[in-house]
Amino acid sequence: MASLPASAPLTVTELNRRSRQLLENQFGLVWVVGEISRATLAASGHWYFVLKDEGAAIDCAMFKGRAQYLDFRPENGLKVEVRARVTVYEPRGAYQLAVEQMRHAGLGALFEAFEKLKARLGAEGLFDEARKKPLPAHARAIGIVTSPAAAALRDILATLAKRAPMVPVILYPTPVQGEGASAQVARAIETANARRECDVLIVARGGGSLEDLWAFNEEVVARAIAASSIPVVSGVGHETDFTIADFVADLRAATPTAAAAAASPDREALLLQLERARARLARAARRVVDDATQRLDLAARRLLTPAERLARGRERVAALARRLALQARQAVDLREARLRGLAPRLRAASPDVEHVLRDLARLARRLAAAAARAQRDRRSRLAAVTASLSHLDPSQVLSRGYAIARAADGSVVRSGASLSRGDALDLTFAEGGAAVTVDAPR
Repeated sequence: MASLPASAPLTVTELNRRSRQLLENQFGLVWVVGEISRATLAASGHWYFVLKDEGAAIDCAMFKGRAQYLDFRPENGLKVEVRARVTVYEPRGAYQLAVEQMRHAGLGALFEAFEKLKARLGAEGLFDEARKKPLPAHARAIGIVTSPAAAALRDILATLAKRAPMVPVILYPTPVQGEGASAQVARAIETANARRECDVLIVARGGGSLEDLWAFNEEVVARAIAASSIPVVSGVGHETDFTIADFVADLRAATPTAAAAAASPDREALLLQLERARARLARAARRVVDDATQRLDLAARRLLTPAERLARGRERVAALARRLALQARQAVDLREARLRGLAPRLRAASPDVEHVLRDLARLARRLAAAAARAQRDRRSRLAAVTASLSHLDPSQVLSRGYAIARAADGSVVRSGASLSRGDALDLTFAEGGAAVTVDAPR
């Protein structure tokens, strides 16, 4: 930033703006740890608070667009880590932090462990879509791995009771939070696979903080899900929560309720499909019966007694006989008519020799006259062309006293202005020629 001369004072606005730009460019986004105090939620949805430690404090603002993603409420005395921009509120010249993210203090190590495990398992191919198993369309039994006391279990059971009350549900109880929970979740998944009692397995728990959900970020749970021969639906936390179990599972559901819906057939939809199939079957059956009845009626109309068949045969023979006699008479009449018509045609076809000879003589005279006229015309055109050519003959012009002058290079000289004294010319006359030298060009 270019500095101003000492004689040009800064306005307060310009000073605050430069201070803000300097701080934002210097620090960028940084993580800061401290304790919340004087936390206030404004009517606009923005959070304002002070972040402090033993030696200092700084004002903070977390605007509504970022605050809506928090999974806990900022409270006084809570120790947190914030990811923020160091800035200045220009109207008051107040130095503050504009908070982008907030988490409980100490979660940085958990996030780091989460990302490392996610990267390692992803490199092994545990998240690949190719290894994920499809869910059965109509499960014979549905298994649930969760805590019997979890609210998520009640949501899942309520959803299954509404969608698929005819499908048995098997619970594989396990703690879903606290020390040792991950190992017990993994054992419950292995137990379900060993017993082979269900066709699909829901691994679920309700929402919570990162620490609350950490059992589902452990490698032992991820390995158990990956090794499961039963398709696994992960329904851990809320829609914005993601765990390692979500990435390894054959299907990730946003909530436990959504997991239950994904794993179960919809009874109402199945009943509707069944009703439509029943209606189609009834229509098809009616068509078959109607077609068979119509074919039977047609066959009955074609079915005749022997007497009727004999009478119809006699009628056909009589009709054929009448047609044969009629065709025979028509053939004879046709031949007689053709013979009667041939006589005048034969008479008309005999040639009149005298008339033909007269025509030939007349045509010969006309041909001779035409040949004579054509010969006269050609002679007249030849004479005209000969006369035209004689007018264009240079020798005829030379015979009247003219001559053709050519320069030394053979070109015809058309103007005296192109000549110089001493130029050699070749003259051509009607008879012979001469070589001359220009004495005085004009």
